[in-house]
Amino acid sequence: MRILGSEKPHKTLKIAMTSMSGKAGDAGFTLLEMLVVLVIMGLLAGLVGPQLLSRVDTSKVSAASTQARMLKTSLETMRLDVGRFPTKEEGLELLNKTPKDERLARRWHGPYLSEDVPMDPWGNPYVYAPESDTTILLYSLGADGQPGGEGTNADVGFLPKSQAQSQ
Repeated sequence: MRILGSEKPHKTLKIAMTSMSGKAGDAGFTLLEMLVVLVIMGLLAGLVGPQLLSRVDTSKVSAASTQARMLKTSLETMRLDVGRFPTKEEGLELLNKTPKDERLARRWHGPYLSEDVPMDPWGNPYVYAPESDTTILLYSLGADGQPGGEGTNADVGFLPKSQAQSQ
């Protein structure tokens, strides 16, 4: 391959292809050569593509677990200030919104999140349910958005004891 430049530097470079024998008249690739290259690229994409997609799924599970821990830490910080976790009705929105109850509002030192309450990596809201004054359930329903499941469909976070034991 030879690169032919022009006299003026601002013009486009021209590339002339020569064959293995060195004849300048045989330029370019044959249709067969192009098809072979496309088949090889297709095979590589078929092998590498599924591996990359499985990595995306497992990274979403990790992201959901990390977000659940972050939300729980924010809830525990709020509980230290207010004296309790939000009720099921108040939900996770209480992390960013001042409570309506005047006594609670005086002790609330939020917002406890720098942004809105995030959705899980699959675009679904996190399930939040206080079990007692000191324990909460906070989890994502996984890729399928349904309770239970296995693999990327499994629930992720702080689960009910029955689900946590089965995983």
